[in-house]
Amino acid sequence: MLPALPVRVDADDKKDNGRLLVIAGSKGMAGGAALAVEAALRVGVGYVYVCCPGSITPELTAATPSAILRMCGDAMHEQFTSEDLPVMFDAMRIVDAVVVGPAIGDGAQAWMAQFIAASKGKKIVIDADALNGIARAGGSGGDLLGELDENVVLTPHAGEAARLLGWDDNAARVQADRHSALESLCRRTLATVVLKGPATLVGAKGQMTYINDSGNAGLAKAGSGDVLSGIIGSLLARGMDGWDAARAGVWLHGRAADLLVEEVGQDSLIPSDLAYAFGKAFADYSGRFN
Repeated sequence: MLPALPVRVDADDKKDNGRLLVIAGSKGMAGGAALAVEAALRVGVGYVYVCCPGSITPELTAATPSAILRMCGDAMHEQFTSEDLPVMFDAMRIVDAVVVGPAIGDGAQAWMAQFIAASKGKKIVIDADALNGIARAGGSGGDLLGELDENVVLTPHAGEAARLLGWDDNAARVQADRHSALESLCRRTLATVVLKGPATLVGAKGQMTYINDSGNAGLAKAGSGDVLSGIIGSLLARGMDGWDAARAGVWLHGRAADLLVEEVGQDSLIPSDLAYAFGKAFADYSGRFN
């Protein structure tokens, strides 16, 4: 049984529906940040703040006018560095949850340990390049994985999971036994782990593995994971815990893809379409599980 979703009531103000910070983007890769932000807003969070390098501020302002931007550096600043941590930490003070990683580039290993140490107790989705930063900063990823608590959700695909496990970037090894790979990750961390792929798996210490039954191969496109991060982040900010937000998020993500495939087919589905199907996906979720 999947958990109940947050309920929006007529008397709600935007402040009653949570605040999410998205730490994302780098020069030439503003799209990942924009996809995560739009997904988060479509899933109902009241505020989305975006921390981004100064070079992509114009693109994000145009793409996500409802978001509140926290710029790091000037217009020449192309990628996050450890010097940007004070801006991130200041923004984190006022939010209920954080998404970190979409499209941030390959420099995260230099600051992920500091970021994790300073964010204890905060609800966080760690995705994409932030996962690679954890793997590279901690050798096999074990040191930093052990620092993560139950408030954290990790969302690796097979390649990222292999790097976290120290399996020589061997995505095929993960795909050959996805349940074993998930169990190996869950032994190393208290975080909830979402192992993306066909029949996405969600695991956590002390929990029975959840096997998702929504979604299709149309999701196998760059940007789909950024959308999922925004969904889970929004649900966390609206009050769900990591285990519940992860399971609900992957089902909603997959259901939106299934609905769109009925209209456009798997080949023509693109990640930016997904947010437009969330309303119907929410209705289907409520009808099936509540």
